Amino acid sequence: MDQLVVTKASGEKVLFSVDKLMLSLRKSGADEAMVQEVLRQLEPSMYEGITTKKIYKHAFAILKRLSKATAARYSLKQGIMKLGPSGFPFEKFVAELLKAQGYATQIGVFVDGHCVRHEIDVIASKDGQHFMIECKYHNLNSNRSNVRIPMYIHSRFKDVEKEESSEKGNETRFHQGWVVTNTRFTEDAIRYARCMNLHLVGWDFPSKGSIKDMVNSYDLYPLTCLTTLSQVEKQKLLDTGVVLCKELQNNATLLHKSGVKEKHLQSVLNEVDSLCSIRHQ
Repeated sequence: MDQLVVTKASGEKVLFSVDKLMLSLRKSGADEAMVQEVLRQLEPSMYEGITTKKIYKHAFAILKRLSKATAARYSLKQGIMKLGPSGFPFEKFVAELLKAQGYATQIGVFVDGHCVRHEIDVIASKDGQHFMIECKYHNLNSNRSNVRIPMYIHSRFKDVEKEESSEKGNETRFHQGWVVTNTRFTEDAIRYARCMNLHLVGWDFPSKGSIKDMVNSYDLYPLTCLTTLSQVEKQKLLDTGVVLCKELQNNATLLHKSGVKEKHLQSVLNEVDSLCSIRHQ
């Protein structure tokens, strides 16, 4: 399989990396026997030019038969992309990731700027410092946050900062602007943010403290990763403001309200418990 050329979401053609696939399976909690079984079953479906999206779908289907919780962890990136379409569940998800690290958070707060009023996606506070956070949700992996995004949040930050500097004794001064996205940033976006002292958090950026790191460190998986819930059931939960698997632990009532049938309930609770209770690298 290492000799196969595959097609990335961007359209770029690259050599398929078996090692990279094996690493992602292990990070999802698959043991060595499970990794080898996925590779054995996957190989017959591989062909020259196959898309990485199809490879993921095949691998996910195999994992789902072997271990639902492992498949759920493996689908983390796609699960986050299903937190749409409004983007609000992603904002709540980001707030929950920060809460786990000791931040106090507020969602959708309106703040006066010098020129206009701004709605801030998330305000996070810790150790006497306040952070103004813009969340950029994408439902496609190929969508990257370009340089216009940090430029936009920087202009909003400066407008709010100018208003605060004109008010004596203001207690909600923002110390830094952040941009958080579920995909990746372009190189220009990263360069601009560093120059302007903006903090960026993406799917795998920075090397420590990315969304992927935070989820795995605190077991804060979005409920959209679950394999035992239908899309309709997931959407009903999201509509009520529930975004995390942890919120469903030992909560049969919440699942009932979302339409989960009694005969199906225990399998959902088992997957939730397995996904949230075991810490993985």
